[in-house]
Amino acid sequence: MTSLSLARYIHVTVNQRFDDDIRLSYSKTEIVQDFEDLQHELVREAMRMVGVRGGVEITTIADIPSRGTGLGSSSAVTVGLLSALYEYVGKSVSALTLAEQACQIEIEILGQPVGRQDQYGCAVGGVNHIRFLPDGSTVVEPLELSDEIIARMSEEFTLLYTGKTRSAAELLARQSAQTADHTAQLGRMCDQARQARDALLVGDLEQVGDLLHEGWELKQQLASGITLPEIDELYSTVRNCGATGGKLLGAGGGGFILFHGSPEVRAKVAQALPEHRMLPLEVARKPVEIIFSE
Repeated sequence: MTSLSLARYIHVTVNQRFDDDIRLSYSKTEIVQDFEDLQHELVREAMRMVGVRGGVEITTIADIPSRGTGLGSSSAVTVGLLSALYEYVGKSVSALTLAEQACQIEIEILGQPVGRQDQYGCAVGGVNHIRFLPDGSTVVEPLELSDEIIARMSEEFTLLYTGKTRSAAELLARQSAQTADHTAQLGRMCDQARQARDALLVGDLEQVGDLLHEGWELKQQLASGITLPEIDELYSTVRNCGATGGKLLGAGGGGFILFHGSPEVRAKVAQALPEHRMLPLEVARKPVEIIFSE
């Protein structure tokens, strides 16, 4: 698959407490004496993996809505937590190790029906072609894109917020259960990833837009509930404004629509859909990083 890391961030802090309790702050606040009692399972399992058992205050703050948006926010939280906790205990680990351990937490330990692409994208940053091999190994191929292509991507690709969020687990489980019935569509999606890689390397962004549109049509065949009438209406509006193509990101059901078009197309969409937030597709070129350590 071809993966891009978005320059919107999950900020994680880990601070030592005076006592041995754990205080966790995200969309709500938890204060517990035993980390096993934490309701936030990603934090609980990250603490277990790193070996931090108590006496800490952990906060997570997101630049954009952090659940149900299709932008891999859960994986960003897990990768960020592991990175911050390892820094807290004074241990250095590679970005690939963070990605592998985040996959282990989300998929193997918690049994979530998610893929492995988000964890690697969040950990290594930039634009990458990622191959998940039959033996379970992962190969990350960074795409060396010029500054000019990166700048054009920000100008020509736009994220449109549908205003809806959803839990990906049910949709992904449904898609996984029907995998055997859609091998032709999945095979074509693999081909598309290679075509998107090649198009990005030469700066053919219009072709990437065409591939997004074809991919969106294929994705809707994988399971019911991937789209909604309101989302179809939004996408139709985007296309009528001149977008080359686009797709709903993530499992489906809500979140962000990514579309390709000129700055003029972006302006037309903004005028047609003034109540919907839009973001340019800005690439985060650095891997996960510690921005302050004391």
